[in-house]
Amino acid sequence: MSAEAEEVAHETVEAAVRAQLAKAFGGVRGIVEAAVPTIAFTLTWIITEELKTSLMVSISLAVLLLLVRIVQKSTPQFVINSLIGIAIGAFFASRSGDAKDYFLPGILWNAGYSVAMLLSIVTRWPVVGFLIGSVTGDPTAWHKDPGIVRLCSKLTWLLLIPCVVRVAVQLPVWLFGGGDEAVAALGFAKIVMGWPLQVAALGAMLWVLGRGRTPIKPPVAPA
Repeated sequence: MSAEAEEVAHETVEAAVRAQLAKAFGGVRGIVEAAVPTIAFTLTWIITEELKTSLMVSISLAVLLLLVRIVQKSTPQFVINSLIGIAIGAFFASRSGDAKDYFLPGILWNAGYSVAMLLSIVTRWPVVGFLIGSVTGDPTAWHKDPGIVRLCSKLTWLLLIPCVVRVAVQLPVWLFGGGDEAVAALGFAKIVMGWPLQVAALGAMLWVLGRGRTPIKPPVAPA
């Protein structure tokens, strides 16, 4: 669909952001595909206490999910994203020999993402605003409208909060926990604070979006 066609389909900022968020979250299947490898790693470690076995089970399941997507000719984006995260976690854990390091990249990612989103809000270039740009065809035109900037700042805060919560809960466990208890706690926290928190954030964003109708102002073509 062209930028002009999308603009017609989404006449308000709220409608455009809702549509883009639906694409980004990947639905129920995307949620399951993100959670399964982590659950498999955590349970295998608790049962076997074998890091190599746990990593192999987790990676194998992620690859299997990817193959299913390919066979079905459906979008593999969410499985690929999950597989990349698993591979990085496996690298960290293999290097240190400590199973809890499997979860370190996710903690660092959430910390970095939190800082980036906070900076975007402070500088008044909230990251959600670029969803508007992807619809209008001009990535920065939305920034000229103070009302859109305020709305996108609110929505970016709602995306930021889950990331901060994950770091606040998981980082102390990674720093001070040890043994099976730390791995189990991190696995549980990653699952509970992963998509469930993200879905809660999405629900809050949709509630905010449902309260307003901010018209999209297409960029004016130069004379």
